[in-house]
Amino acid sequence: MLCLLLGMLVGQSTASFQDCYTGCFILYIIKTRNILQCGFKCIKDCITPPSTGINTQYFCELGCATYSCTNISTIGNPDGKKVADCVDGCSKPCANK
Repeated sequence: MLCLLLGMLVGQSTASFQDCYTGCFILYIIKTRNILQCGFKCIKDCITPPSTGINTQYFCELGCATYSCTNISTIGNPDGKKVADCVDGCSKPCANK
C-alpha cells in the first residue's frame, strides 16, 4: 500500500522509482524475507504502466527489469539507486523493438 501511495505521489522520475522501490522492498522483505519475490513485486509495482491501452514498451521494460534487476538488492540493502539505474537501462533497448 505504501509503495502504491509513494508511486502516485512522486511521479515517474528515476528518483520516484528509487523511493517507491526502496520503501516497497523494505516493507516486503520484513513480511516475506524472500529477496527474489520482493524484487519482482516491487519492480512490477513501481514501474508505472501507461495510462491508455496496451504498450509494448512497458511490457518490454518490465520484462527486462525483472530479468536484469531483481538480483541487485539484498536483505540488508535494497540499493534503490542501483536498481533504478538498472531499470532505466532497459528503456533504450526496448525503444528499439
